[in-house]
Amino acid sequence: MLSEKSLGSLIRDKGREGRRGFTLPKNDVENVDLGKVLPKKALRDEKPRLAEVDEPTVVRHYTNLSRKNWGIDTNFYPLGSCTMKHNPRANEAAAANPGFASLHPLQPEKQSQGALRVMHELQGFLAEVSGLPAVSLQPLAGAQGELTSILMVKKFFEDAGDSGRTTVIVPSTAHGTNPATATMAGFKSKEIGVDEHGGVDVEELREAVDGTTAALMITNPNTCGVYERNISEIAEILHGSGAFLYMDGANMNANMGRMRPAEAGVDIMHYNLHKTFSTPHGGGGPGCGAIASTENLAPFRPDPTVEKHGDEFHFVRPEKSIGRVAGFHGNFGPILRAWNYIKMHGPELRDVTDMAVLNANYVRAKLGGTYRVPYNELCKHEVVIQPPEGKRALDIAKGLIDHGYHPPTIYFPLVVKEAMLIEPTESESKETLDDFIGAMLELAETSEEDLEASPTTAPTRRLDETRAARQLKARW
Repeated sequence: MLSEKSLGSLIRDKGREGRRGFTLPKNDVENVDLGKVLPKKALRDEKPRLAEVDEPTVVRHYTNLSRKNWGIDTNFYPLGSCTMKHNPRANEAAAANPGFASLHPLQPEKQSQGALRVMHELQGFLAEVSGLPAVSLQPLAGAQGELTSILMVKKFFEDAGDSGRTTVIVPSTAHGTNPATATMAGFKSKEIGVDEHGGVDVEELREAVDGTTAALMITNPNTCGVYERNISEIAEILHGSGAFLYMDGANMNANMGRMRPAEAGVDIMHYNLHKTFSTPHGGGGPGCGAIASTENLAPFRPDPTVEKHGDEFHFVRPEKSIGRVAGFHGNFGPILRAWNYIKMHGPELRDVTDMAVLNANYVRAKLGGTYRVPYNELCKHEVVIQPPEGKRALDIAKGLIDHGYHPPTIYFPLVVKEAMLIEPTESESKETLDDFIGAMLELAETSEEDLEASPTTAPTRRLDETRAARQLKARW
């Protein structure tokens, strides 16, 4: 229904008394005294002043509002890592299948064998991709997958009677959730820097690791877009002190089929199924932060996992489980989409990785002569650039709106001044990238005065972003 406060212009300009664009269904609630059912403050003293308009006017109103929104179905989004990328519609069809969509989480196992089979097979797929045999699908998002992993590490040391492991090391290139995860799990967070290649400073790490170290949280490839070339040496340093190597797997779409984390010495990691394996995730919902670990951490996985006994599938509680991290068994929609995505690709998952890396390096090579590239070497699925001298990342980002592109992430990673983080994803064509690159090159030549005036084509101009964050007005 159209709200009173948002319809002033519609009522004034379009509304005419007596016009109707709807027919209400017959009231099927009879003999109810609302005064006894609802509190007095919830009851209206007078009827709402709603627009009296015909159906075409209502349809046009909402259609025009929707066109002010931006989505991946309308144009290219140069930071696909938040899954603002194309996701195959076949996976949406699978998730909407009534046999899956209508299941209740408390449905008896005998009536849920198809869903349990999907979960069991996906556990196996993710174990194969990572090389880590023990998988849990329960965490509901990447950040929760991080927390689950570090809680398992903590429980491991508690079970071993080692109370001295109090510190988790976090590189300065980490996602912001990494130090937050360490703190929430009860550890002290210790930051280390990066080397000239944008990777972990190995010598600084060597000095930081001691008997109090429980784990290092590393993202690979990291937020600078580069592969951690010293990952095996990093693992040796940690294992030498009895600590674990945790890998933030948010960027696994740069690794699939080409690098198995277990073979690099990783002990435990999380996936963003909603990012790597196809679920529309822009706007923050729903996700799956599945985890994979070595056998020695397997007993501490959350409850439950799925096992096959004979011809049937069953939920099983791991022996020394940290308990549940979600109300039921995980977000089944993303689980089903990921299963379908992997089944469709099979061994050709490596092609997804190859295209993601190729597209990012194409953007890097084309923009590198005009924009500054702090780590100008082979990148992975994303590339970090800086504007030409004298220009700001914010102004370039606002200018992109006038060219029909959603801005990429700016001012992150924090270790790069005026950073612009671009991930073209594996699903964009060369022609699309050429158009985007052309817009970026044009903005590099645009005067500062014109850039500071942008955007000129958006529904709103530049906002006071600090004030907007603190005094949010969610109604229009």
